[in-house]
Amino acid sequence: MTMELWTAATPNGWKVNIMVEELIELGIEVSEFKMRTINLQNGEQFSEEFTSHNLNQKIPVLVDGEINVMESCAILQYLGEKYPSSLLPSGAQRWEALQWLYWQAANVGPIFGNKLSYTRYMENVPSEAKAHPLERFGKEGLRLANVLDRKLEGRDYICGENISIADIAIYPWMRGWKWSKIILVDCKNVMAWIDRVRARPAVERGLSYGMPKDEIDQWSEQRKKDTAASGAIIASNDALKTDV
Repeated sequence: MTMELWTAATPNGWKVNIMVEELIELGIEVSEFKMRTINLQNGEQFSEEFTSHNLNQKIPVLVDGEINVMESCAILQYLGEKYPSSLLPSGAQRWEALQWLYWQAANVGPIFGNKLSYTRYMENVPSEAKAHPLERFGKEGLRLANVLDRKLEGRDYICGENISIADIAIYPWMRGWKWSKIILVDCKNVMAWIDRVRARPAVERGLSYGMPKDEIDQWSEQRKKDTAASGAIIASNDALKTDV
């Protein structure tokens, strides 16, 4: 049965792409897998078709037969349980991986996402109105990076020697520190870990979804403008909905 991932080239989208590629790298036969790119700038996530699979109207959503799974971290856990591997370890390490998976969902994503929105996407908001959230989200983002830095002391990956769903969830957000302007250069363990994860062939393939190879690590000026324009639409209060 074909699985479909309805997604876009964002940190939350890249997580699942990387997960699928890491499973393939381990020699696991993933069900026939198709990816459908959702046009966020055109608001495709608000269509009736998308909403029928994901009431929250945000990418990504995994459609696996009669099962629809929304929320990127839930999708990682779903795939980890459907295709058992070291990506979702057993025993005590399972809970180590899951708590860091949820740490990303509850902390890194919202904080880095908000910092990014105020940094790049809210050009029409007066500077004085942005000053407090920029400082707050910037400081909290750096605190979270230092939490991860301590966790990575003396280890290659978050749960030890092997990459897991925890690394896969956190990496796409941390790798974009220049775009969100949360300066991580003093977090030596995190910076080394970012390079280590990026060097993995499966990560290379996962990041290439929806992205030309020569722009995986350095976006063109046009892509920066297009991403900022798309982000501005999503971040604008005018686009906020109070119903579905």
